[in-house]
Amino acid sequence: MKTVPLGLANLVASGVTTLCRCWRLERRDGMVMGFTDHDRILTFGGVDYEPETGFSASETEATLGLAVDTMEVAGAVSSDRITDGDISLGLWDDANVEAWIVDWSNVANRLIERRGSIGEVTRGDLAYEAEIRGLAHRLNQETGRTYQRLCDAVLGDGRCKVNLTQAAFSGTGQVISSTDDRLLSVSGLNGFAVRLFANGLLTWTSGANAGASIEIRGHSAGCLSLWRRAALPVAPGDGFKVVAGCDKSWEMCRARFSNTANFRGFPHIPGDDFALGVAKRDEVNDGGSFFN
Repeated sequence: MKTVPLGLANLVASGVTTLCRCWRLERRDGMVMGFTDHDRILTFGGVDYEPETGFSASETEATLGLAVDTMEVAGAVSSDRITDGDISLGLWDDANVEAWIVDWSNVANRLIERRGSIGEVTRGDLAYEAEIRGLAHRLNQETGRTYQRLCDAVLGDGRCKVNLTQAAFSGTGQVISSTDDRLLSVSGLNGFAVRLFANGLLTWTSGANAGASIEIRGHSAGCLSLWRRAALPVAPGDGFKVVAGCDKSWEMCRARFSNTANFRGFPHIPGDDFALGVAKRDEVNDGGSFFN
């Protein structure tokens, strides 16, 4: 249950209000920005809420239960703070959002209306529209471990513990040429084994896509193929760094990374063929392990 500050309650009860909306956005890279539909800068909580950004909000409706509440905000992509390039690179995807109702004559009179995150973003030549999803949408995400043959850790995370910063598993290079912004002829990776970076991650260090990351589909001598096109055009000379990939199998964990102590899968779990199989006369049916 929300508690309305006394000053804000008295203002609303007076029948004459000086209210506006403010939005606090925090991207996954840690950048925090504030926007308001008021006509001057408002400051509270250590954040400046900037006007004239083209931000406007749709009607929103809250309901009981676990249904996901949504609203939309629209704005201009010509803003210095929100650019078409940043939207294309996915820098705003899943950014945390706080929506406030604020008395612009005294910002101490404010009430947080809702929290959520950026969902689907659509954009045109001059404007964008972003969906703000309520916190309940995270309940729709699958969580927890899965019992499967393959590892469910992310390569290099706290559960995997492989050090991807060591020279054997990371490299840097430059683009020589690009086809469809997805098939890259590159330099700088000749000292690495073929397919080392397949299923790995490429992060652009210079060029139009600087800061964005894309998963690598394939790696051969002097070539990288990406799972999807780069958001912005790739040019010769664009720099990148890459880290090794993993197919999540027990065999690769052992042979490439010597990391079976941290393998997070179940390589000996019976598959469907075993679960649905029947005993055969020419097999040893003594209940012993198949893996000894």
